[in-house]
Amino acid sequence: MTNKPAVVGGVPVRSRMLPLAAAEMTTDDIQAVTQVLSDGVLGSGDKVKEFETAVADYVGARYAVAVSSGAAGLHVALMSAAVGHEDEVITTALTHPATSNCILYQNGIHTFVDVEPKTYNIDPVKVKYRITGRTQALIPVHFAGNPCELDLLHDLARENDLCVIEDAAHALGGYYKGKRIGALSDFTVFSFSDPQHCFTGEGGIVTTNSEEFFEWMLVFRENGLVRDPQKMISPERPWRKEMQDRGYNYRLTDMQAALGISQLARVEDFIGRRTDIADLYNRALAGHPAITLPKQNPQGRSTWHRYIITLCMEQLKASRTEIFNALRAENIEVGVHYLPVFLHPYYLWIGHPDVCTIEGSLCPVAEDLYNRFLTLPLYPSMTDHDVQDVINAVTRVVDYYLL
Repeated sequence: MTNKPAVVGGVPVRSRMLPLAAAEMTTDDIQAVTQVLSDGVLGSGDKVKEFETAVADYVGARYAVAVSSGAAGLHVALMSAAVGHEDEVITTALTHPATSNCILYQNGIHTFVDVEPKTYNIDPVKVKYRITGRTQALIPVHFAGNPCELDLLHDLARENDLCVIEDAAHALGGYYKGKRIGALSDFTVFSFSDPQHCFTGEGGIVTTNSEEFFEWMLVFRENGLVRDPQKMISPERPWRKEMQDRGYNYRLTDMQAALGISQLARVEDFIGRRTDIADLYNRALAGHPAITLPKQNPQGRSTWHRYIITLCMEQLKASRTEIFNALRAENIEVGVHYLPVFLHPYYLWIGHPDVCTIEGSLCPVAEDLYNRFLTLPLYPSMTDHDVQDVINAVTRVVDYYLL
């Protein structure tokens, strides 16, 4: 395929590829990790507890449990909520598969609900009509860091005695109606994997205000083992550890926690820079006939984990793939987030492929958006010059293909 815009312009906008995302490391981050290595504590110890306390304080939650990934956090949250065999869990179709995989781990039933066309978040009105007598939990996702309509979802949860587990992988530092995300639902799950705006390499954390849920999560992340003599069935020996339930090795290490503590101190700066970049994109691309900008929830603060435009394909004489390739030829790395979960081969195999067609889609809004999404680079270390390069490349390519 010929990347025509690069040819038409003579040379690419950039001489080297601008990445889609990048984590920001400082000497403070490096020193925090090397100090742990020097101390010789390589497993899960005091730094993990310090990190848990720091995150809980930051979001305003009573408890936090650090785990090996955001996916692990979703799993231990579902386990602690006693969601199990053939219990139904409602979640969004437009997300990473990890959001719904945790339901499969518990042998539950995943029910995908479509999204709002402007915010890309789960549609509470559609959730209402999908709740059944088997529904036990809701897992809303703050898509790209844009807060969901939590009040409406909480109302539905109270009316139907449901647990709410927020997938806030993208939303650390976000707000909803003046309250920081992390202490508003039964559980909130954050991710610290690269390229989150606060990262530990790999890792996650679950926050809650429930002491009961907190205690169960500690057990489930530790292979089901209990070490506290006061909680043992038979605490007759000081070295005894009891397996009291089925658990997993979902522990975080002190090295990762030390990096997380260092990163957490700069989260507000990270979000501020991300917001500035998004504002630059918004001002430059507003009003373009072939581009729809991401709409943010006016009742919240987004963390701008991703900047996703929607292409108006009816205004273009090229496919999304051609535009994608043309931007890559301009040395701008772009992406597409996300393939609706029900369209992944595994979910087609275990689900209902006969309804997953464009004519009769399980979630037509999510599927249509996916077919038009394009994710632009956005990360704190981008310079204004980098941002302008992206703007120039996008307008150059999309203008070339305008009808």
